[in-house]
Amino acid sequence: MDSLIPFTTSGSLVDCVDRKMLVVLRDGRKLQGVLRSYDQFANLVLEDTVERIYHQDVFAEMWRGLFLIRGENVVLLGEIDLDQEDEVPLRQVEWTVLEHYHKQEIANKKQREEVKSQVLFEEKGFCREGGEGDGY
Repeated sequence: MDSLIPFTTSGSLVDCVDRKMLVVLRDGRKLQGVLRSYDQFANLVLEDTVERIYHQDVFAEMWRGLFLIRGENVVLLGEIDLDQEDEVPLRQVEWTVLEHYHKQEIANKKQREEVKSQVLFEEKGFCREGGEGDGY
């Protein structure tokens, strides 16, 4: 009967080692790289890592190399299907082309979160504990 219970600890990452993965972090960054190692806290080591930013139907990549990610910052971890990776209907552009749009989106999101936090504090009695990226 115990074999029917899903194994949801960091040990379930063993099948993901040496595979290309997508990692979404609490601060919103999206990283792609080869998972090389992990530990019991789900801290991850990604090799050949690139950071991707998106705007409408285009994306840009910035090389990040070897990347160590603290497990508590991971929102989503998924394997990239190498057979379908090139069939994504997005066009790649230079990082500098999208960087301005990306920074503007981050600023807009921060402003929206501040307004939401203020309303929750004043009208609903929520406290302002937590920091940037704690909305997940």
